[in-house]
This record gives sequence, structure tokens and C-alpha cells, in this order.
Amino acid sequence: MIELLDAVKTYTQGRRTVNAVRGVTLRVNSGEFVTIMGPSGSGKSTLMHLMGALDTPSGGRAVFHGQDLQTMSDRQRSLLRRDRIGFVFQAFNLLPTLTAAENVALPLLLAGTNRRQALHRAAECLERVLLAHRAEHFPDEMSGGEMQRVAVARALVADPEAVLCDEPTGNLDTAASREILTLLSKLPEPGKRAVIMVTHDPNGASYGTRLVRIRDGLLESDETVRK
Repeated sequence: MIELLDAVKTYTQGRRTVNAVRGVTLRVNSGEFVTIMGPSGSGKSTLMHLMGALDTPSGGRAVFHGQDLQTMSDRQRSLLRRDRIGFVFQAFNLLPTLTAAENVALPLLLAGTNRRQALHRAAECLERVLLAHRAEHFPDEMSGGEMQRVAVARALVADPEAVLCDEPTGNLDTAASREILTLLSKLPEPGKRAVIMVTHDPNGASYGTRLVRIRDGLLESDETVRK
């Protein structure tokens, strides 16, 4: 479903060239929950950005369902991210002036869905993350765990084929982290959806079905998680 083929990503910082990803080949299939681990600066977030069409490789290829991301226009990649990929970030990224329901509905509203339909779908997604009772609450009225569940609901609202998570439990306590990880582990569906999560937490990685380790921009290991 999502493939990196000998992918390379380099950045220029002043006079210095940073080799963030150095020739990584990796495939993620629908139904998988792939966790990506590595030390700070190892390239794991850059890898996720390449897989989620947030960035394009400097060399090699990134492919989503057979589509080469480099051959797509910026608008096409933007629509791909909006309609077929959901994102969950460490900082929640909720708009403070919108209710939980409005935050979840926002991607559909931006896509032109009428407000009634968008809010109906948002209600379904909030029900899925067990937050239907908080639909009319604003972010500053919710706990960190609740805000992250709203973010997960927003990632699901367009019924995406992939959900990409960058340190989704990084701002949460142990109990809230466990709730989010359990929720994410239930999202992959064979033939429909994969979940990819960047994490520094070995316990978090244990919720996945596959563990990929990255070091110095290189693929260090790729193994099945034993339950």
C-alpha cells in the first residue's frame, strides 16, 4: 500500500548537508500497525513524512497505492493527504475556538461537505473514540487524553486508507497513553487501513504488529511483534 524504494532525504542547513534518510526500502500493507523507533535525530519522523506525502524524497521513490508521489503536483499531494491519509501529532493541533465536533468535522468542511453531513460523520467518529458526550466541549475544557482522542477521531473522519501518528502519546500520562495506544491498535483493517506510528517508547511499540528500527537514517531492523 505504502512503499519507500531506496528513499533518500537530504536537507541543507547553512553550509551543512543533513542526510536524514539514506536509502531506505520499506513496504506497509493494509491491516498492519507498524511502529517506527529510533533515537533522536535518527530520521524516523522524516521517514513518516515521506510515507504520508508531507515531503518527497531527494532520491529514490515514495509510492502510495501505486502512485509515485514525486510525479504528483503539490495540489494532488494535498488532496491525497486530505482524503486518503489521516494524521495524529504529539501536539494535538486542535483549533481552540472550535468544539470537539467542529474540530473533527473540519477536514470534511474544507472539502466542501455540507455542515450537517460533516457534523453527523464527526459524531460517528467521536462515538468510536468514546467521546460522544464531549462533542460540544472546547479543547481547553478537555484533558490531554481527551484532546488526543479528538485528534484520532479527526484523523478517521474521511475514512482514510492510512493513519500516520508522530509520537501520539508524547504529551500524555501513562493511563491516557494506554487508552490512545489501545484505540490505535484497533484501527488497522486488512484490505482497508494501515496505521504507522513513530514512537520512542518501547511499551508503545509493543501495541503494533511490526517494529521498524531506524538509526542514522538507515533501516536497522524490521521484525514482527510477538504478542
